[in-house]
Order: sequence, then structure tokens, then C-alpha cells
Amino acid sequence: MHDEYVDTTTAIQFSGEKEQYAAVKFFNAAFRAEESGLRQAHELAEEVSTWSPDLGEVLRLYGDEEGWHRELITSFLHSIDGKILPMGRVTKTLYGLYARAERMETIVLANLMFETIGATTYRMALRNVEYPSARHMLKILTRDESFHIPLNVHFLRHVLERVQVAPLRLRFIFGLLFFSLTLLPLASRPKAQAFDRLGRYELSRAYVEQLAKVFLAEPDLRLEPPRLLLWFFGLKRRELLKMEGPAVASIEAAEAAADRRNVQVEAL
Repeated sequence: MHDEYVDTTTAIQFSGEKEQYAAVKFFNAAFRAEESGLRQAHELAEEVSTWSPDLGEVLRLYGDEEGWHRELITSFLHSIDGKILPMGRVTKTLYGLYARAERMETIVLANLMFETIGATTYRMALRNVEYPSARHMLKILTRDESFHIPLNVHFLRHVLERVQVAPLRLRFIFGLLFFSLTLLPLASRPKAQAFDRLGRYELSRAYVEQLAKVFLAEPDLRLEPPRLLLWFFGLKRRELLKMEGPAVASIEAAEAAADRRNVQVEAL
């Protein structure tokens, strides 16, 4: 992975300070997601290695890749005259709660859902962002998340097989995360919209749609998307199940994404 880099030799000519600031905020949010993923993956790797050395090694490498993303984002931010900024109140609260999670199934479930909305945001931004270096950054992040999503489903299955989990507790946490992540665009749009040009409603709807597709495709996890949110956004369960090609969380999807050279990144 370290053989790949983003060419930032050509400066981006933003339309103005507002768009430049929005781009900085957008990639700061990406930085925080990668930072959190790195920490949680390495912490999980230590615990998992005691009962599955191979799975523990995969988690360590997964964390290393998140760390590489963090390095790329830091370099890209410098190229657009940006820097790592302090987290806002909403982001700080969300990641603070995530960092305090102690149960393995909660950590993996949260990571799976964060990866899903991250990939969704990047793919949707590709529709509107035209700057070559920014598009390259988005494609790298999107491409690698296409492997992380099925990987996290795999982790979650192993954890649920190994640890004793109260089904009602897990479903409550799942529902709470689902609603919280759906509301996230209310906080992010005023800061990043001038760069990615995505509205609150369309991004929230996309989060619900993509999260629902992941969990509807994996019925053995017994985590049903909230019917209220599907109804509110006009999404029908039977239509979400009619997906073309392998499910995003399937083994086939993971195998297709394992070799970066074979991954075709398309806007959402």
C-alpha cells in the first residue's frame, strides 16, 4: 500500500475560501474516522489473538491500513492549506462514546456501521467533486472500505459465535447507532456541503439505504433496520433486497475487493 500516493503537485483552485474550508472539514472528518478505526482495530487484535492468531493478524493489518489512510489524508490536507482541526462537539461526543465501548460485539458492530456510512459519503461525493487529487483521495478511501465492510461482517459473526450476547441489548445498540448515524448529516452538512454539495436529506437517506442493504443481506445476524426510518425515507424492504450482483457484505464482495487493482470505484 505504501507504493501508492496521491499526486498533489497541482494545487486545487477552489472557488473561494468557503469551499476550501469545507474541503478541510470534509477530510478532517475522514481523518477522525480512520484514526478511530486504527485504534479500535489494534486493540481488538490483541484480544482476538488470544483465541484466533490468524484473525488477530488480519485485524492488525486492517488497523495498519487505516493508519496509512490517516497519513494520506494528513498529507492531502497540507496540500490544500489545511491541518488537523479539533473535533466539533457532535463528532467528539460520538467518537468519545465509541472509544468507551468495551464489549467486543459493540465495537465491531459500530465499526461496521461507521465504515458503511463512510464509504457511502465518499461514493456520493465522487458525483460532485471534480478536482483530480481530491477524486483520487476519495477513490482510495472508497476502494478500501469496499473490503472493510465484508471484513467487519466476518469479524462480527466470529465474535457473536464466541461471546455470550444478550440479543435485546445488541438490537438496542444497533437501533441507537442506526438512528444516530442517520442524524449525523444534520451536523456535518453546514461544514462540508460547500465541498461535496450533498444535502442533509439525500445523505441521510443514503445512509439508511446502504446500512439497510448490509444487514438485510445478512439475516443470520438478526439485526433488522428500523422500519420507521425505512418508512420515513420511502424505502421498501423487498426492493432493498433486490440487489444486483453479490451483497456488499458477502464473501464474493470481499474477494473481489482484496486486490486493489481489480476494484472499480463508481459514484453512488
